[in-house]
Amino acid sequence: MKKKFKRQEYARYKKLGQKWRRARGKTSKMRRYEKGKPAMPTVGYGSPKATRGLHPSGYQDILVCNVKELENLDPSIQGGRISSTVGKRKKEMMLLKAKELGIKIFNK
Repeated sequence: MKKKFKRQEYARYKKLGQKWRRARGKTSKMRRYEKGKPAMPTVGYGSPKATRGLHPSGYQDILVCNVKELENLDPSIQGGRISSTVGKRKKEMMLLKAKELGIKIFNK
């Protein structure tokens, strides 16, 4: 599981939010990696090469726009994400076909 890195002084000012921003201050304790301060992203926090870029379910995330592209997917290692440009009627057809072929769809 990936570590969630928090922005410097996220707890002090609500308007900052928790989204990561690099600490750049000259005297920043966080930038200098002082003990007791939040961690910053570094090389060692990377995900394993085998799982990098995969959907959290473990499948490869493939964008599909029509039924023909859906049929080309390998259900054992690939899952489909139906394009946002596909209409409601075609999306319903694609969902039925995916169920028939045993393909996982990530955005039902």
